[in-house]
Amino acid sequence: MKQSAPKQNASSFALVDCNNFYVSCERVFDPSLARVPVAVRSNNDGCIIARSNEVKAMGVPMGAPYFQYKKLLARHGTRIFSSNYALYGDMSSRVMAVLGQCAPDVEVYSIDEAFLHLAGNGQAEGQAREARQRVLQWTGIPTSIGIAPTKTLAKIANRFAKKHPEWEGVFDMTQRKDVDDLLHIVTVEDVWGIGTQRRKLLNKHGIHTARELRDANEKWIQQRLTITGLRTVYELRGISCLPLEEVPTPKKGITSSRSFGEPVTDLGPLSEAVSSYVTRAAEKLRGQVSICGMLTVFITTKDFGKGPHYTNSRTATLPEPTAYTPLLIRYAEACLEKIYRPGYRYRKAGVMLTAIQPKGSTQAHLFESADHSVNGALMEVVDEINGRWGRGTVFFAASGTKQAWAMKQVQRSPRYTTRWEEVPDAHA
Repeated sequence: MKQSAPKQNASSFALVDCNNFYVSCERVFDPSLARVPVAVRSNNDGCIIARSNEVKAMGVPMGAPYFQYKKLLARHGTRIFSSNYALYGDMSSRVMAVLGQCAPDVEVYSIDEAFLHLAGNGQAEGQAREARQRVLQWTGIPTSIGIAPTKTLAKIANRFAKKHPEWEGVFDMTQRKDVDDLLHIVTVEDVWGIGTQRRKLLNKHGIHTARELRDANEKWIQQRLTITGLRTVYELRGISCLPLEEVPTPKKGITSSRSFGEPVTDLGPLSEAVSSYVTRAAEKLRGQVSICGMLTVFITTKDFGKGPHYTNSRTATLPEPTAYTPLLIRYAEACLEKIYRPGYRYRKAGVMLTAIQPKGSTQAHLFESADHSVNGALMEVVDEINGRWGRGTVFFAASGTKQAWAMKQVQRSPRYTTRWEEVPDAHA
């Protein structure tokens, strides 16, 4: 079924993607990084999670263990950084705020991606270029923008914008007459929503490209890939099935966990870590205006070298749903005490909040504590202080002060935008 370019709609979708985002954040505050290879490592400095174009050209894959490429990177003078999530998160907020001034409807899709609604009638590319220039000027972050009639096609258009410098960062698929040819060079695994298992199934039945998927039999697609697969097919045909989600859908489960920088053996440090993770999970819970009814704590020694291994978890059902951090810490500590076993070198711990529901959706019971409103007000104040002055400005003593178990960040850059003591100096 040969199809021409999708018909121009009254409006178009645009996917804005920050280029090499973590690397770009580092470069904003250090001009010496502009034309040198840069790589960012993951929690505990284990794997490479962001690469500049120079590092990509060396053949270093995403997620590669750092030790395997350490000599190659050093040989090319690569600047290595530990992950600086405080900086990246704040820079992301700034980019999204700028985009919000460039388009009336914005969906923040991830830390470095956002969908926009742009005007049709040939004006979308001009709007996109203006938005791209404004983000670069106001934040220093370079972006690529793909424009198309649907979100799935906008994802594909963004790939062309990013991989083909001749388009100068913006690719408008709504103005193209060679959409068939473009979709023919996009492999099916590069289509948004097609995972590994679906790719294998499609390949087995002779569907290898986005164009072949677009032209597939609808009944067969729905039988094999369900209604979500059929929506993908429609999206590839230029029929919009996925509207912008301007308000993020509340999560049904919130997890906070980290691998330790050093093995932990004693209950005390382990309890500090779990309390710290509860604090972060509760912040996220309140951020989506929710409360939770269940809490799970897990610990593991897995992958910490030789020796005995142990993994366990414990779930507590709360007497009433809450987002009050001290209460959640109390239950988490009780769970931890029941699963902790001495004599093991623990590698990781974490907490998961479930049975999540909107705040205010439960009926108060007759003997509800009068402290309820006071507790909520306290959490609002804590969140406001930490939001304004940086996470951890106010913290719970149960999380500890030294935190020797914290993940390694040996080469972390300063938190330029969220810590007063780390704000860069400007010299005239």
